[in-house]
Amino acid sequence: MTLPEYLHHTFPTLLLRPPLFYSWDIGIRFELGVNYAYHNVYENCPYLQGVNRRAITLFKTLHAPNDDIYIVVDVNDFGDGGAFKRKLNAFSKYVKNKSLLYKLRQNTIPYVFPEDDENDVYRTHRFFLKCKTSDFAYVPMIKAICHQDMGLKPRIFHRVYFINTSKHTIFHIYDDRGCDLLATSPETIRGIYDSYPHWILDYDRAKIDQVFL
Repeated sequence: MTLPEYLHHTFPTLLLRPPLFYSWDIGIRFELGVNYAYHNVYENCPYLQGVNRRAITLFKTLHAPNDDIYIVVDVNDFGDGGAFKRKLNAFSKYVKNKSLLYKLRQNTIPYVFPEDDENDVYRTHRFFLKCKTSDFAYVPMIKAICHQDMGLKPRIFHRVYFINTSKHTIFHIYDDRGCDLLATSPETIRGIYDSYPHWILDYDRAKIDQVFL
């Protein structure tokens, strides 16, 4: 089953774009960054240590080493060819076995934010790689995702989704502020809901609690 087929079958009404939490009935929105101060952000600072700890802990709790997953990277193309001029390091830097990169696939789809594309010239290039959790170095990759707005390197600007086809979940760190976790069943993610209630974003807590009643 290809990625588009899997998404259509398993998450049939979901458009894979942020904010995911508000586009699906079963999910959790976690807060990653706490006590942010723009003048006090530097490599390995306490703020980023906290962000990384939460993001990595949630990922590791959700994804077993032998789970089948898709790593999905969306690259914006604004009609200037820039998407292909830049080397896509989001896979090559973090996949342990480089031969897996031969399985990397790409689909060009309509821009996932059509409301921002009045002339219909933008596109989204969706790259995806099917592998096991243990096939890639997720700790440095997650740190690079969390760095995207921090002015620190390494960083990944593109949107990255981790789609677990063994558990039927989608995990998306939208930036250092937080992440979304979707599932096809509340029971699949009840354990992570019970284990980290103090990390749930208070703004959406009431809606999230309703899912697990």
